[in-house]
Amino acid sequence: MKLTIVSNYINHHQIPMANTLYEKLGADFAFIQTQPMEEERVRMGWGSEVSDIPYLRLYYEDGANCADLIMESDIVVFGGVEDERYIKPRLNAGKIVIRASERLYREGQWKSISPRGRKKKYEDHTQYANAPVYLLCHGAYVASDFAIVHAYPGKKFMWGYFPAVNVYDLDELFLRKRREGGEGKTYVRILWAGRFLKLKHPEYAIKVAAYLKKKGIAFRLDMVGGGDLEKPLKRMTARLGLSDVVSFHGFLPPQDVRRYMEEADIFLFTSNYLEGWGAVLNEAMNSACAVVAGHGIGAVPFLLRHGENGLIYRTGCFREFAAYVLRLCKDEALRRRLGTNAYRTMIKEWNPQEAAKRLLRFSEGLLKGEVNPEAAGPLSIAPVIHPGAGYRYAHNRSNKQNNR
Repeated sequence: MKLTIVSNYINHHQIPMANTLYEKLGADFAFIQTQPMEEERVRMGWGSEVSDIPYLRLYYEDGANCADLIMESDIVVFGGVEDERYIKPRLNAGKIVIRASERLYREGQWKSISPRGRKKKYEDHTQYANAPVYLLCHGAYVASDFAIVHAYPGKKFMWGYFPAVNVYDLDELFLRKRREGGEGKTYVRILWAGRFLKLKHPEYAIKVAAYLKKKGIAFRLDMVGGGDLEKPLKRMTARLGLSDVVSFHGFLPPQDVRRYMEEADIFLFTSNYLEGWGAVLNEAMNSACAVVAGHGIGAVPFLLRHGENGLIYRTGCFREFAAYVLRLCKDEALRRRLGTNAYRTMIKEWNPQEAAKRLLRFSEGLLKGEVNPEAAGPLSIAPVIHPGAGYRYAHNRSNKQNNR
């Protein structure tokens, strides 16, 4: 079987699964990158791994051969590319295509009323409802968006991003997380990591630090990243008298971010609905952090089960967010239980090796004319979750899991 992935560019969130596919398929696997990586992401360390990848093809340097490869492959996974011309010839030829997509309407499903937008969605998606085209949903609300335009009925599947998953001795890992302050007293280490952008609401971390300090909690907050809000956040930290408990570390290479996660007790994930997936959640869970995350983030309803492997607050509700963080700071046993279960979720199900295995199994079925979804997890049938119902879904999912 010849399988090709086409995306705007490869990064460290995609390389582990692609490496596994290459190990399985050898020269029958290729990853086509359609554009150079953005300079900002190169500065963040995302581009350092790609120069010697044997299966990587660059469309912007070898367009003719890449176009031929897209047509000749048995299976093509296409996603992350706004320009449809790369995949249109294959779609029009009626060949198997597996599309991978984040949300169509992250800014609100009301945008689906646009006649011009509907026409474009029909041309790109709806007209292929009965064709051998399948959708991998990069996030919990993707299926709902595509249902609005009547695309891929019965052919939408759970998917996401699969950064590297590390195997740890959990006892040793939790010892690394234990920090002692003055007089031998321990303190809780809290981490926020990402770009300092409005959609990611890093100010929640600073505000909760002020709340915890007023409550007399012994803690340290590490802020890893940078961006437009960096200066306002630093001013806010100074104004609230938090400079002794909050540290800013700037942008760090991915491996250094993982080190901070390995040493953190609690990870804060505070983005709103504009966060299509959020691979830092995978990484924090793999690092056995106790995660507090908003339900509107695409990855959250797929990866987290409230009260079992993380805590999910209603996006936009700071009071609930702060209450969960305070609860974790006071309860070491809960932190360890949530972190342990989060780690196991990554090790057992949401990891690049398992994803590659499932994708190959699914693709082999398609070549036989069969659609064989998984029972749960990656490549299981994606539930149609309206964003407004995401909080309830995430909490109900936990109750159903616990009652089995």
